[in-house]
Amino acid sequence: VQLQASGGGAVQAGGSLRLFCAASGSIFDIDLMGWYRQAPGKQRELVASIDTKGNTNYADSAKGRFTISTQSSATKNTWLQMNSVKPEDTAVYYCNAGVPRQVPGMRNFYWGMGTLVTVSS
Repeated sequence: VQLQASGGGAVQAGGSLRLFCAASGSIFDIDLMGWYRQAPGKQRELVASIDTKGNTNYADSAKGRFTISTQSSATKNTWLQMNSVKPEDTAVYYCNAGVPRQVPGMRNFYWGMGTLVTVSS
């Protein structure tokens, strides 16, 4: 599985940005796609995730402002729509894909190169 994130850039507080994650390779078995971020000096954290049934999960900081969506269950390409961004959203954003393992409840996770989002006040 290969993941390529794009769409990052500089934006002013209150603005919007849309990140895109292109998935390729052995994507058929991916059942979970997610966006994580890592700010300078901080640990990587989950921003949002979506499974193949369309169930979504958001960090409290993202609820009401960010929306995760997938192009289709076939392509696994995923967007993260970021609205009303804040300076604290500044981070490198990473795309993540989960593939179930034979052990129930376990997954192998794949990461793409991140895309930098910088929000100025």
